[in-house]
Amino acid sequence: MAVAGNARYLNLATWRRDGREVRTPVWFALLDGRYYCFSADDAGKVKRLRNSDRAAIAHCNARGGVLGAWQPARATLVDEPAREQAAYRALRAKYGWQMALLDLLARLGGRYERRAMIEIVTVDDLPQH
Repeated sequence: MAVAGNARYLNLATWRRDGREVRTPVWFALLDGRYYCFSADDAGKVKRLRNSDRAAIAHCNARGGVLGAWQPARATLVDEPAREQAAYRALRAKYGWQMALLDLLARLGGRYERRAMIEIVTVDDLPQH
């Protein structure tokens, strides 16, 4: 069962090298059956994803309280500019003025260009070989 695209928050679990799980609530958008979220490119979750694409997701509240079942997933950093822009458009369409304000503040603070876009695919949705 997939996390509903209209849910407000997604809890993204990533794993440290020592095997400890780290959970982070994030805004997300669903685009072409894949989930997208963004973070600072030097954030812990981005560093962890550079080491391993292992992830899990669950619907959650703003504080990360899990509201649905965990689903195993693979999360990778988007390096294709067109895909990244499509993901931002989907996020802006979903979060409206809140995303516009966050983008503005990030641009003013010089952090906008230092973001990383994350693409998440649930294991059930991965292509079969």
